[in-house]
Amino acid sequence: MKIQAFAIMTLLAFTSCSVSNKEKKIKSTDMETLELTREWDKTFPQSDKVEHTKITFHNRYGITLAADMYKPKNVQGTLPAIAVSGPYGAVKEQVSGRYAQALAERGFLTIAFDPSFYGESGGMPRNLTSPEISTDDFSAAVDYLTTREDVDSERIGILGICGWGGFALNAAANDPRIKATVTSTMYDMSRVNANGYFDTMSADDRYKLRERLNAQRTEDYRNGSYERDGGVVDPVPEDAPLFVRQYHDYYKTERGYHRRSPNSNEGITKTSVLSFINMPLLTYIGEIRSAVLMIHGAEAHSRYFSEDAYKRLTGDNKELLIIPGANHVDLYDNLEVIPFDKIDTFFKKVLKEK
Repeated sequence: MKIQAFAIMTLLAFTSCSVSNKEKKIKSTDMETLELTREWDKTFPQSDKVEHTKITFHNRYGITLAADMYKPKNVQGTLPAIAVSGPYGAVKEQVSGRYAQALAERGFLTIAFDPSFYGESGGMPRNLTSPEISTDDFSAAVDYLTTREDVDSERIGILGICGWGGFALNAAANDPRIKATVTSTMYDMSRVNANGYFDTMSADDRYKLRERLNAQRTEDYRNGSYERDGGVVDPVPEDAPLFVRQYHDYYKTERGYHRRSPNSNEGITKTSVLSFINMPLLTYIGEIRSAVLMIHGAEAHSRYFSEDAYKRLTGDNKELLIIPGANHVDLYDNLEVIPFDKIDTFFKKVLKEK
């Protein structure tokens, strides 16, 4: 009787678990609905060589992400696909869309997506960043691309710009479905937040930063809102470093301003910094087995992020390309500087049909 009772209890538990899993599966498709603009509101002109459509997909945190899909016109069969995002604090109407459209002109199906919490994507609170969720956004884009009938699921790559270059490397280390990764003018957001620019912060400096940020948490909780960091400084102080002026020249002028961009407006939440201090993004990049191309400007203040990360990569399918004379922001939109031919050759070589 005891054995029989145990069997019945086990069966009931299994049945309960099955029902629960079925309910969860149903709920996983019940994501938030986004209202997406249908007008062309990018910071770059629309190409007549590609089809442009708006799409949505969700990550495993239940957040719905908005993206622009670019597909070469008059193509048949399945295509290699590339998911693009970045820079940190930017939206898909700025840099990532420019990259995605240019690569679609070269034969790839591409998506440029807004990260969780800002732009047209969902997620609350607004204007937040998270090392884990931001990394997962890339894998969520891969989830979506693998389900499309016009995409070859064995030929998917990603491209991350600025801070999203670091997220791209982190995603590539964790997701073998990603067959090729390109980073452009990459930032290691954990390193810069924990150590400051050029690693000038001490442990005492970090402690004081934690004190300020956690005091801000108290204020945010008391006020029921999240204080933002102000975005790119405007106006630029006379003693500001050159790279701050370069950021201003992009985000705060007609060249790159966008109304939904945190960098162009009030910025991200101040306390977003906390999670990056304690969670080094690039811990396992030495275990990336797929191909990686890292691109950086020779005159960029951030060049050391790519050079140091590259030294940690292993294998013979890794490459670092330094662009002579280019600064950090040149790789955002300067078509005479961005090496699209090199990126095209890299992806086509790695993502070729087998």
